Amino acid sequence: MIDGNTRREKIVNILRASDAAISATSLAAEFNVSRQIIVGDVALIRAQGIDINATPRGYVLASNDENIIRRTIVCCHSGEDMITELNTIVDFGCKVIDVIVEHPVYGQIVGQLQIASRYDVQQFADRVKSQKAHSLSELTDGVHLHTIEVPSEDVYIKLVAKLDSLGVLFKD
Repeated sequence: MIDGNTRREKIVNILRASDAAISATSLAAEFNVSRQIIVGDVALIRAQGIDINATPRGYVLASNDENIIRRTIVCCHSGEDMITELNTIVDFGCKVIDVIVEHPVYGQIVGQLQIASRYDVQQFADRVKSQKAHSLSELTDGVHLHTIEVPSEDVYIKLVAKLDSLGVLFKD
């Protein structure tokens, strides 16, 4: 069995080498430790200043590429339009980083999504359904924000126009 420092170094290396999210369960199996040990390891790694996001599919290292364009969009729609909204975003070659709501009691609540493909959208939708979970936007009558990564300003402008035509953007 390896010591904790070595295990944490290996976790960071695994996350750096992966294009996909890695679950705490699979990391636990890799190192023959409990899932809770991995959760603690990730907390210690974060305390060292390494930015790790926990997504519905597992852990990913946060991107620090200076060439990536990030934008925030404000949406408002019913739960039935969630899949349409997410599929539209990824169909434009964009990545949905998170969903953010402003709760009247708890303040800002952020859910990490890391959705970059229709497959990711379907996996997310299946997980919401199987867990009988509610979307965060239900807390705010459908109003929510998404941080998205876009390949260019031109794509962003076209995406916003499409989302507007679908009626999923927030209007004053």
